[in-house]
Amino acid sequence: MGRGDLSDAEWARLQPYLPRNAGRGGRWQCHRRVINGVLFRLRTGLPWRDLPPRFGKWQTVYDRHRRWSADGMWERILRAVQAQADTEGRIDWSLVSVDSTVCRAHQHAAGAHKRVPHVPGKQTRPARHRDDEALGRSRGGFTCKIHLASEGGRRPLAFVITPGQWGDAPQLIEVLDRIRVARPGGGHPRTRPDHLCADRAYSSRRIRRYLRRRQIKHTIPEPTNQRANRQRRGSAGGRPTGFDKEIYRRRNEAERTMNAIKGFRAVATRYEKRAYVFHGSVLVAALRQWLRD
Repeated sequence: MGRGDLSDAEWARLQPYLPRNAGRGGRWQCHRRVINGVLFRLRTGLPWRDLPPRFGKWQTVYDRHRRWSADGMWERILRAVQAQADTEGRIDWSLVSVDSTVCRAHQHAAGAHKRVPHVPGKQTRPARHRDDEALGRSRGGFTCKIHLASEGGRRPLAFVITPGQWGDAPQLIEVLDRIRVARPGGGHPRTRPDHLCADRAYSSRRIRRYLRRRQIKHTIPEPTNQRANRQRRGSAGGRPTGFDKEIYRRRNEAERTMNAIKGFRAVATRYEKRAYVFHGSVLVAALRQWLRD
């Protein structure tokens, strides 16, 4: 086992959720060696072609990562690991924090081919393909942004990738809607935390109505301008928003989760042209956080 590879305990936790065959009678190469190659590339940020020989052919490692990113395999594996953790009582639902972080995009991330019209008989684009490829320009330059929900144990529950100039508040509802932790015994998946914590960037009437409708308690500070506008309108402005300083102290859990994921250099700096491939890279980084529990 090399530095950064899956330990025996991590592999034992991950192995039951991996596919056993490649379809059409094909057989996968060693899953553990290939996944270690994906982790090595994420940790170091080196080009795929420069993977060390101990991981096998670089093309095999890259193709599997791209394929599992396109067909949702990485996401299914992550949700299976989350479901197992929830069954063992290792998910802290008492407080979920939401935040975002900007990832610089390397110049090699530009130049992806534009979407082409569908031609009958030819392979179509993956389901996660998007026209903007989640790339944009903000004050930080050529960037993309990760919007993430973190549970109390500082592990990611769900995330959304957008261009770097997109705002935080419009993505909160989509992030929360992506929280789906299955119950192995059957029934509806767990989708609602007990309490939500976010900074003042997420303060809006739309978000607070959404949280009240789902009966999710929340701690979101009210900006000064919103407070002044509410007071100026009198009784028409509504009641003051509740705020608990002690709960708000735990907002840093989302930031610490972000820092752990961006410890992977290929996440902190985006090199992939396609959004769905980068989405798969963030999924693998999040999966590693759950396996390290």
